[in-house]
Amino acid sequence: MTKNKNLAGVDLAWQSDSNPSAIAIGKLAGNKLTVTAVEGAVTGIDSVYNCLDSINNLKGIAIDAPLIITNKSGQRLCEKAIGKEYGSRKASCHTSNLNLYPDAKSVYLSKKLEAKGYNHLARDKWQIECYPHPAIIEIFGLPERLKYKKGKKTEKVAGQKQLASMLLQLSNSNLLKLSISEHLKHYFDPKRTESLRGQALKSNEDVLDAILCLYVAGLYELGEEGITFGDICSGYVWIPKAN
Repeated sequence: MTKNKNLAGVDLAWQSDSNPSAIAIGKLAGNKLTVTAVEGAVTGIDSVYNCLDSINNLKGIAIDAPLIITNKSGQRLCEKAIGKEYGSRKASCHTSNLNLYPDAKSVYLSKKLEAKGYNHLARDKWQIECYPHPAIIEIFGLPERLKYKKGKKTEKVAGQKQLASMLLQLSNSNLLKLSISEHLKHYFDPKRTESLRGQALKSNEDVLDAILCLYVAGLYELGEEGITFGDICSGYVWIPKAN
């Protein structure tokens, strides 16, 4: 009998407590990952932590945010390495350092999770930092970054519709099949996406990002091939090599 494993993916609003984060929760059984719940607008880092802490038997968490920052200036080593690998594909990293973010809320969250036993890059109970842009490139075999975050509304809508369509296609993946619970399928409805604007459109983007992070968590839990850019001492990002 296959034992289900609970996982979470977090699109973290870590620069301000006033911006909402999105959390996707799923169950992994064999090579099938079912998205069972979504928290689309969690405001405040402590609220994010409380949400994660309330998930029964949570095994692992993939978070889109810098979880370890030790460099005073410039980019983290992992950010430089990702820029070198993916810069030509328009998927470089933003810069994180202690001068810019002396008290990063993402680091605070990560330390609270670590105190609860979620160790970095572990196997028993874990947390990992992920980065959607290169992950999408690898999972779907794209030549460059999928544009769904910036630009005019029409460009954002088109990008979100494309990402949603690609996520749905993962139901046929030979590595890890993604199943979306019926009550969550509206996030993937192209007509609904076309009707959104402003914060509602941004919230839909956050949910799709969180589900992508959840899928990365599933690949990590399965032990699929991936590359760790950087290390636990200076900061790292885990990117799957899944296509």
